[in-house]
Amino acid sequence: MTPQPDTPISERELVLERVLKAPRALVWRCWTDPMLLAEWFCPKPWYIDQVELDVRTGGSNAFVMHGPNGEIVPNRGVYLEVIENEKLVLTDAYVKAWEPSEAPFMTAIIILEDTPEGHTRYVAKALHWSVETRKQHEQMGFHEGWGIATDQLETLAQSLNA
Repeated sequence: MTPQPDTPISERELVLERVLKAPRALVWRCWTDPMLLAEWFCPKPWYIDQVELDVRTGGSNAFVMHGPNGEIVPNRGVYLEVIENEKLVLTDAYVKAWEPSEAPFMTAIIILEDTPEGHTRYVAKALHWSVETRKQHEQMGFHEGWGIATDQLETLAQSLNA
C-alpha cells in the first residue's frame, strides 16, 4: 500500500448513511459494549469473538472475524477520537497505543446525531490510504456488508431497553 495524500479524500472514502429507528444512546451502546458489538458487527453467517474494547481516545480494540468457510481474520486497532454518543474514529493503522500495524487498511469514522423523531442519523465512513484499497474494499462488498451489519445494528438497538 502506497499512501496517496494528494488524491482527494472523496476518491478514497466509502460512506454509508442512514436514519436508524433507535435512540442514539442505544446505537452507541451497540458500538461500545463488547457483547453487543459481537451480535451485529458482521453480516451473518460471519461473526466476531474475542472482543476487547477500551473505548477512549488512544484506547485499543481487538476482535477476530470468522467466516462461513473457516476464514479467520484478526482485527486490531486504536480509537483516535471518542465523543460519547456522538463520534468514534478508529483505525487499524495502529494495533495498540501508537504501535504501527503491518498492513493498515482504513480509518473508520462513525457519526451519530439525533433526528427530530428521536431516531439516529448514522454516518459510517471508511477512509483509505489509496484509491486501490478503496476499490478493494468496495469489491469485498462494503456497501452490501456494511448495509447488512447496519440493519443488524438497528434491530439490536431497537431491542435494548434505554
